[in-house]
Amino acid sequence: MQTYETGNREEAIKYKLTLRECLFGDAKFYRRVATVVVPMIVQNTLSNIVGLLDNIMVGQVGTLPMSAVAIVNQILFIFYLCIWGSLAGAGIYSTQFFGKGDMDGVRYSIRFKLLTAITIFTVAAFILHYLGPDIISLYISADTPSADRVETLGYAVGYLGIMIVGLAPFSLTQVYASAMRESGKTTLPMIASMTAMVINFILNALLIFGLFGLPKMGVLGAALATVISRFTELIIVVYGAHRPGTQYGFFKGLYSHFMIPGNLVVPILTKSLPLLVNEFLWSLAQASLLQAYSVRGIAIIAAMNICGTVSQIFNEVFLSIGNSTGIIVGQELGADRLINARRSAWRMAALSIMSTFVMGSLLALAAPIIPQIYNTSDEIKHLATQCIWVLAACMPIHAYANVSYFTMRSGGKTAVTFLFDSCFAWVVSVPTAFILSRFTALPALYVFMTVSLIELLKSIIGFCLVKSGVWVRNIVKAA
Repeated sequence: MQTYETGNREEAIKYKLTLRECLFGDAKFYRRVATVVVPMIVQNTLSNIVGLLDNIMVGQVGTLPMSAVAIVNQILFIFYLCIWGSLAGAGIYSTQFFGKGDMDGVRYSIRFKLLTAITIFTVAAFILHYLGPDIISLYISADTPSADRVETLGYAVGYLGIMIVGLAPFSLTQVYASAMRESGKTTLPMIASMTAMVINFILNALLIFGLFGLPKMGVLGAALATVISRFTELIIVVYGAHRPGTQYGFFKGLYSHFMIPGNLVVPILTKSLPLLVNEFLWSLAQASLLQAYSVRGIAIIAAMNICGTVSQIFNEVFLSIGNSTGIIVGQELGADRLINARRSAWRMAALSIMSTFVMGSLLALAAPIIPQIYNTSDEIKHLATQCIWVLAACMPIHAYANVSYFTMRSGGKTAVTFLFDSCFAWVVSVPTAFILSRFTALPALYVFMTVSLIELLKSIIGFCLVKSGVWVRNIVKAA
């Protein structure tokens, strides 16, 4: 491996990396990657497996309850991404401060996250409480029978009412867990998440079906189980962060003299706002895509729910590698090892794409099997299988777009990521889905396939931006 290094951005960009440097790292590099990415993969994969089992449990209640839960979860997905996006701006600084060895800087970043998360939760809870039923109604096709429409809306409103309570612990957990991951120490968030998953799964079985004398609550039981598990996860990460002798020393004194230097607030805001807007618009775009597909009937919502839940399990490898890219590359940038940052970015991209050939093949094999477990019609099962095959084929495309996003974000180029991510969705993906679903007779599957394949253009743009080196920046050097 080349040992030449420089903190000069222009020299780092001009430095020519060999093909081998870009594709393959040494044992030390992969050990470092493993310590960050493996706990993420384990945590998120198990989380999605439990999510699948929960989804199957709700699916046993019937197609309408399953569709209602899918609609609410798509709406809540907007909130989740707003939280992740709002924390990501401060996370860029937290990661680079950690790479620099500046623990005060890390604490300032965490305090900024806390204030941001509380603000977003307050606004979201107000909107969902008062406008939730109206938003849900947009997803129920006009040609749905009146009785089914009323029943689906009833399930969805009840489920949402309980889930709103769980948004508070979710928000605070993300503040703590994200700071832990940005330090490269991902074990405790994994343990907390896995414990919460076990509790969620057990309570789901008990409360959805009313086992051992407990009330049979259906979708309301699923929501209550989720809320309890989220409070459990929060307690674990907060205790782990503040207990004596913790490895997360940057939490010590977090609430003492709670302040953020004025000269840091504006820079973090300039990074955070584009990411918050990006995640909000991107998640809104995903919700709009589902709404476009729903024009073809409530069956497509159920099929997309199955497809999304199943594929997410297999997608977690490349999604975790992408997230880890932001951490690994960001720490290199913060330490002023700019050539190492470029080298690491390409290696992570290669690793991400290679992982999809394995995971995509496994997803394709699982596609005809898992939908059969659901208590729904053969039409929905068949449609879900076909949608899963589409995602399996497109997995390498989505993987490279994902790792490109995190590479650019690691250097603080949040305006570029905004254009790359949400603008692409609203300028290309959403209009395509809208036009094809409303002005053509194409089946929903072909509309979905077209929108998925368009991501190839996004990957090409991502390759050009990463190659240009526009993201190679140490933003905490003078902080």
